[in-house]
Amino acid sequence: MYSPPTDSADRQRMTEAFNRAMDELGATVDGPEVWGWFGRTLSARVRCQKFGRCWLRLVSAPEDKATGKTWEGNALAAEHFDATVTKPALYASAEDTRSGYSYRAELSQYVSEDVCSASPVLSPGAAVPPGAWWASLRADLDTVAKASTDRVAVRQEWADRSVPRFLNRPAPQITEWETAHGDMHPANLTAGTPYLLDWEGFGTAPVGYDPAMLLAYSLLAPHFAERVRETFPVLDTEAGRVAQIIVITELMQSASRGDHPELVPALRALAEGLA
Repeated sequence: MYSPPTDSADRQRMTEAFNRAMDELGATVDGPEVWGWFGRTLSARVRCQKFGRCWLRLVSAPEDKATGKTWEGNALAAEHFDATVTKPALYASAEDTRSGYSYRAELSQYVSEDVCSASPVLSPGAAVPPGAWWASLRADLDTVAKASTDRVAVRQEWADRSVPRFLNRPAPQITEWETAHGDMHPANLTAGTPYLLDWEGFGTAPVGYDPAMLLAYSLLAPHFAERVRETFPVLDTEAGRVAQIIVITELMQSASRGDHPELVPALRALAEGLA
């Protein structure tokens, strides 16, 4: 969970937009507000007559940037995966534009399970789920990998620029591709079933990308990380090595902007082992 925007005007416009979305979708608030990264999203548990208890998520962007992969990702993921993968079903959505900002509200199935971690980075000593949890996750990611999509989560051109910059080595050539969830970390997995949350970034990526990302975010919890490796043997293949290099580069780039600096030493150690 993140903090509300530091700018009171941003907080007010997001709150007003959230209230408008509730009115349009016939919902009433039923839980505390939950803010996303840099105040980009505002969510809460709500109730509506048609669907009962739901989750309402509002995302905002400047009007000229309210397009593309992340803006439409959850809606397209619902079309692809609501019937085949363990994810919250999308019930309804609404869009609104005013005063230079666009808003997209998505009303989804409410999942009462806790997530594995409040932060994408798993803390040391985190609980390792039972075997059925891992089997479900493996089956769901196998289903996602086989889906056909023209959405792109990772590009070779980005790797060619970024791997030398952040890892001081030539970028690997990505020769094997599949569809990925695109943001597979412990804060996007529930601890019980698991449900896979937050699909706005799904698209084609290197084979093994989702397991590589889950591994990278779990490096500070070695028992959990070891179970990731056991569940996804693709990580021990050449394709998995390439996927890990790509993910490490992404997280090093993110860390350069101030995100999760505590993970950097472990990322560097992992990268050295993949040389």
